[in-house]
Amino acid sequence: MLRILRNSVFGLVFLSTLLGAAPPASAAYPDRPVHWMIGFAAGGPVDIVARIMAQALSDRLGQQFIVENKAGSGGNIAAAAAINSPPDGYTLLFVAPNNAISTSLYKKLPFDFLRDTVPVASIMQLTNMLVVSNAFPAKTVQEFIDYCKANPGKISFASSGNGTSVHMSAELFKAMTKCDMIHVPYRGSAIAFPDIISNKVQLIFDNLPSALEQSKGGNVRALGVTSPQRWPTVPDVPAIAETVPGFESVGFYGISAPKGTPPEVVEILNKAVGEALKDPKVIARLTENGGIPKPMTSAEFGKLVADETEKWRKVVEFAGVSVD
Repeated sequence: MLRILRNSVFGLVFLSTLLGAAPPASAAYPDRPVHWMIGFAAGGPVDIVARIMAQALSDRLGQQFIVENKAGSGGNIAAAAAINSPPDGYTLLFVAPNNAISTSLYKKLPFDFLRDTVPVASIMQLTNMLVVSNAFPAKTVQEFIDYCKANPGKISFASSGNGTSVHMSAELFKAMTKCDMIHVPYRGSAIAFPDIISNKVQLIFDNLPSALEQSKGGNVRALGVTSPQRWPTVPDVPAIAETVPGFESVGFYGISAPKGTPPEVVEILNKAVGEALKDPKVIARLTENGGIPKPMTSAEFGKLVADETEKWRKVVEFAGVSVD
């Protein structure tokens, strides 16, 4: 009987040791749906790319990645929601230039983006495109500048919200060309396009995916891209820099998580994104939407976000804009 008791005790200790050495819960990540916060309205360029990637991640990780649109405040509502969520990998944030821009543009943010988030993965790079209403007389960037200077304060430009690359591309253009234009912010570019098409607002420097869709459909006229050279997926559209030397606004899309998210979760997500960006079907869909897939390690993506934050700080100062 004593021998049986000793064996039982030993078995319990051994089992406890095994349980104590068991891998953390995050090793089984994800074991339930993941919520992905998107700072812009459904139907816009960010939303389109997010849904492409959400499906790709769902397929690879076996759990649903749910896109949640929390539009407003240049994407800062979504950023705050993600940052204030438990750092367990089940709430992520879609990251774009607006997050880098907001750091210097907004004076009273309730968070520090670089401090309060963890970089997870890069998805792609993209350019913006200047498109105008078909009723607008200019057919080239130079004609646009000439018309703008001849009609100061009479042209309005739409954006997908204060602090977005769509907004700041226009502000940079204004500062470099001395064009006097009025800013009309919307809660996403998809919402803005009906007013551009009807010429209530004359133009937008929109992310390429939605701008390209609208221009291909004949709803608006493309004048130029904001990359320093012509963009590979739209080689027939001139770079604005061909007319305005030095003009540049190239964006990025990626994923971040709340500070404190376990490194092993970040690694799992980064690997899944990297695998998705090798999939010909995913590459084709991103390319159709004007993007160039750009996989990176989480550290590389973190450096990109930090570098972009500093770059846009200089643009904000140069353009002399701010949001309270």
